[in-house]
This record gives sequence, C-alpha cells and structure tokens, in this order.
Amino acid sequence: MTGVLLIVDDEPQNLAVMRQILSRDYRLVFARNGADALAATAKHQPALILLDIQMPQMNGYEVCRALKADPATEGIPVIFVTSMSDVGNEAEGFAQGAVDYIVKPVYPAIVLARVRAQLSLVRATRLEQSYRDAISMLGEAAHFNDTDTGVHIWRMAAYAAALAQACGWSPDDCQLLELAAPMHDTGKLGVPQSILQKPGPLDVEEWKTMKTHPRVGHDILARSDSPVFRMAALIALQHHEKWDGSGYPQGLQGNAIAEAARIVAIADVFDALTMKRPYKDAWPMEQVLATIQSGRGSHFDPQLTDLFMSNLPEIERIKAHWALAGEAGDAE
Repeated sequence: MTGVLLIVDDEPQNLAVMRQILSRDYRLVFARNGADALAATAKHQPALILLDIQMPQMNGYEVCRALKADPATEGIPVIFVTSMSDVGNEAEGFAQGAVDYIVKPVYPAIVLARVRAQLSLVRATRLEQSYRDAISMLGEAAHFNDTDTGVHIWRMAAYAAALAQACGWSPDDCQLLELAAPMHDTGKLGVPQSILQKPGPLDVEEWKTMKTHPRVGHDILARSDSPVFRMAALIALQHHEKWDGSGYPQGLQGNAIAEAARIVAIADVFDALTMKRPYKDAWPMEQVLATIQSGRGSHFDPQLTDLFMSNLPEIERIKAHWALAGEAGDAE
C-alpha cells in the first residue's frame, strides 16, 4: 500500500469503476465535484489525483489550476481521466499542469500502469530530496563548531560549479560538483571545538590536529559508493593540496591532484577571503584577486586560475546573488 489516491468524478458509476480497478492496491478517497476535490486534497494530501474534466460548477481544468496555484498542493501529480479525446483537450490538460491523460472508457491495465508509473516518479523525487537534505545537513554539520557561516559552503559550491562549467564539464558533472563541494570540510567533525574557534594562530600541535581533517573527511565520505559521495571524499582529501606539492596531507603535485579538488581549492580560498569572519573583515576585491593571482602555479592550477579570472563576471554575479540571499535571511 502507498499514500492515498483521490478520485474525482461527478458520475457514481465512473467512481465505482475506478474503485474496482484500484482499491486492491491503494487507499482511495472520492469526490464528486471540484469544491469537494479541493477540500479532500487539503484534508488527505493524496499522493496522486485522478481527475475528471467535465463536471458542473468547477471543471477539472479549473480544479487543476487551483491545485497548482497553491504551494501546499502544487507538487501533487494530477492525471486527467476523461471522455474528452481531442488532441486539443489533451494538450490543454498538460498545459494546466497534469502529468498524464487517460481517455474513457478506461482499461484496468492502462490505469494501473499509469498510476504505478507516476507514483514511482513521486517516490524517486522524494528520495532525491531526502538525498539533498542529507548532503545539506552533513555540509552544515562540518561547520557547526567552526566560525564559518552556513552560507559559505553553498556560495563556494556555486563558484566551484561555475568554474567547472568554464572548464567544459557537462551540466550533470557540474551539478554533481555543486552537491559534493559543500562536504569538503566534513573532517572538521573530528577537530576539537577549541581549535576550530581559536581566535589567534594555532600552535604546532593544534595545527597538526587541524591537518588531520582531510583524511577524516575522506574516511567518512568514502563509506558510500554513490557518485556524489565518491567525489566529495576525493575533494575532502585533496582540497588542501597545492599545485607545487607543498600542500597536505599527501603532498600531491600538479595534475596528480583531482581536478574537482583543484577547482574547490580556488573557490574555497576566494570565498574565505571575501567573507567577513569574527577575526577579520572581508578583503577588498582587488586584494582578493591579487592573492589568487599570486597563488597561480604555486597554490593553484595555472590554467584554472586563468579561467577563474576570465569568468569574474559570473563569479561576481554569484557573489551578489548570495549577498541578497543573506540580506533576505537577516530580515526574516
């Protein structure tokens, strides 16, 4: 069994047919007009609505428009089930926001197949959202005891995705990087709060402890075989490596460092320098760019540095977007 299905039709015999087809596999709720359909939707939050079009007072198109206009119900998929078989009617149904269109008389196998297909998509969408929520929480948790603000990881990830796009990465891979990048400091979960929040320079032993966080993060994230966590594990391990081999924890040099980690290294430093922290003000953009340029060939991949500089308009657009988002959050 799955969530409730709402069947809407003004003809009792049509409701009886749908009951016979679907009641063995699903819990059903019924409505005989548009107003009752909206009330039933608000009460039961159905997983799917099968909706007739030709009904008195409020037709199916109007019901669908009302559902899609309400943030609480806009995500509920609607399948029109109707005797209106013209192509124009079907096109209008999809224009109003329906996900499918079944013409009466209905055939049980067709109805069941269409319903299962749509519910499968609903489950996949919810699973993806849960996946994104888990990534978000893990990224935020890494900075829970740090002085970074939560916005930092998402803004930095947007910079990284923009630079990856400039490198010629596919849209899917750019999206993967944008999801993986916020987890780069997951290993800070293993660093004491006293070190993360120390206002002054770290001593030798404290710095030694801090430098363990790339491996800790890698070991946490590498437990998953999913592509986003594999990429996140690699970024966590290598985002403090430097082009000239002077970074940590492995002292990797040049192209031995994964490109994803080289991209995140630039995005992370840029964002850190442009961000106000408890112990420093945001640096002026001229000083930030001079620092990035001075790291070309030593800290940063030379070609990626040049691409970053040549794509500054997009980087600054992202920066402005997140500045507005931060202002909106402060106002709430």
